[in-house]
Formats: sequence, C-alpha cells, structure tokens
Amino acid sequence: MPGDDRPIALVGLMGAGKSAVAVRLAALLGAAFVDLDARIEADSGKSIAELFEREGEAVFRRLESTTLEHALESGARVIACGGGVVTDPASRSRLRERCHVVWLEVTPGEAARRVAGTQVRRPLLREGDAVERLGALLEQRGALYAEVAGLRIPTTGLTPDEVAQAVLGALSGT
Repeated sequence: MPGDDRPIALVGLMGAGKSAVAVRLAALLGAAFVDLDARIEADSGKSIAELFEREGEAVFRRLESTTLEHALESGARVIACGGGVVTDPASRSRLRERCHVVWLEVTPGEAARRVAGTQVRRPLLREGDAVERLGALLEQRGALYAEVAGLRIPTTGLTPDEVAQAVLGALSGT
C-alpha cells in the first residue's frame, strides 16, 4: 500500500462486491473495516429499505455522509461504501481528500445476477427490470465514481478474494 495511512474506500454499483471485498481486504491487512450500509442499519435499528421508505433518500444520504465521517474518524482502514455515496458532494469530497478510493467496476448484467433475490432489501431495484435499472444508475453515477476513484478494478467474473488481491496489487504498484 502507499506510504500514508489513508483508508481504502470501495465505491461502485450495488452488486460490485464492495462489502465482500472489504471483508477480504481487512483480513489481508489485519485491519478494521466498516460497511457503511451495515453500520447505518445497526445504528438506526432500521433496514436501508425501511429508511428509504419512511425517511426518504435525502435523509438516508445525510446519514450515510455522517456515517462515512465517523468511519474515517474511528480509524477504519477499509470502508465499503454504499453505491450512492458519491451522489452527495460532501461525501465525494471526504472520499477524494481522505481515502484511497477504488471503484469496483461491474457490468449491470453481472450486478443484477449478483443481487438477484435481494431486491426487497434494495429500494432502488424494487421497480422495473434490474439490468435496466442498474444500467441507469451506472449512467447517472459513473462520472461521480470516476471523479473520486484513484483506481478502477473490474470485478466481473472474479471472486471477492481475487478482487481483494487485485486491489492490493494495484495500490502497491505490483
């Protein structure tokens, strides 16, 4: 890894493997990690779907931004961000300035395959065709992922362990 102590933050479309890869990266590094969505659910006592339904996306994004700040302050070395974290300008700024940001790239088709059966927990996939919806989200967010990410790692066809190794290799320059 680079010679500073900035954490690795994983961004990308839902289904890219951010949560699974964060677990593997943290294990490889012997470091603490935070999954922002899981932390929000634990802190609020509500699922992401419930928060979206009851409070709305704007409230969720504020919680996500605050949770990102807390993760950074707590010394987490690996952070699995929610797919929409980049839609908030303050979160994008935090990520750019304080993290090694890695965009885990996935095709909408592969992402839809990976999240199949979990749409009830994913408010942005509840309506319409998952591949089309994920394609639209990628179109909306792609430039934002690119804005914050210093590295891009394709994940389609790779296991979380292979992606974690690719992230570490890219960060160390090997």
